[in-house]
Amino acid sequence: MLGQTLTRTDKDVYPTMNIVLIGYRGTGKSTVGRLVAAQLEMEFVDADEELESRAGRSIREIFASGGEGAFRHLEAVVVGDLLQGDQRVTALGGGAVLRPDNREQIRGTNNRVVWLQANAAALHERIDADAATAQRRPDLTATGGLPEIERLLAIREPLYRGCAEFVVNTDDKTPEQVAAEVVSLLVA
Repeated sequence: MLGQTLTRTDKDVYPTMNIVLIGYRGTGKSTVGRLVAAQLEMEFVDADEELESRAGRSIREIFASGGEGAFRHLEAVVVGDLLQGDQRVTALGGGAVLRPDNREQIRGTNNRVVWLQANAAALHERIDADAATAQRRPDLTATGGLPEIERLLAIREPLYRGCAEFVVNTDDKTPEQVAAEVVSLLVA
């Protein structure tokens, strides 16, 4: 079933299914989400991109002008809107699970939630290698780097676990391999 595309008949079995990808920054949610959506012939939406589009500013700029509170408020509105759709793959921002209301929506009845995870060292390497991440997203603590990732993972991992129906480790895998694993879990 790896890499299999759902047929119209298969889609009819899950007419209101959404796939929600959660996990820390750098786990591949956006890249994998696009691949999964293409394989399953579903719409793809990146919540961070949608938020930036609505705000007319980057996440870094939102943090700089209004702080994390302003960003999390905008994020909650976007999460609420995006999870109302059907037949959509949504890649949420890494901190979307921090608000209880968001977690409730993420676990919604028509959502299949997949937690993409990776170890802290792999995340640090991926984030450092992505120049766009540094331009668009701020550090979330004064320390930044690997210590920040380790600290935030300790806080967020129980929240990811509480929302996830499936967990896919992305360490040492290509986005295509991760997408194939996600699809196989969903159509099994």
